[in-house]
Amino acid sequence: MALRFIAKDPNTGTNESPTVWVDDQNADLVLQGWKVDDVTVAECLETGAIPEHEAVIRIPARMVQALREACDVAEGTTIR
Repeated sequence: MALRFIAKDPNTGTNESPTVWVDDQNADLVLQGWKVDDVTVAECLETGAIPEHEAVIRIPARMVQALREACDVAEGTTIR
C-alpha cells in the first residue's frame, strides 16, 4: 500500500489532523478526523449499526476542497 498525501486541515494548530490520503493501489480514500461525540453516534445509529471494525469521524467543512481533490485523484482525473 502506498498512500498519496492530499492535505491536512489548514486550521489545525499543531498540523496533526484532520488529514486526507488516497491509496494508490485501490483508490480508497483514507481519512483521519475527529472522534465524534455520543450524540452524533446515536444519530448515526438511527440509520443502522456501526460495525466494531468501523468508526464514524468528523471532517470539517473547510476540508471539502481536499476531499474533492482526493476524489479526483482516486478517479484518475487529477495527476499529482
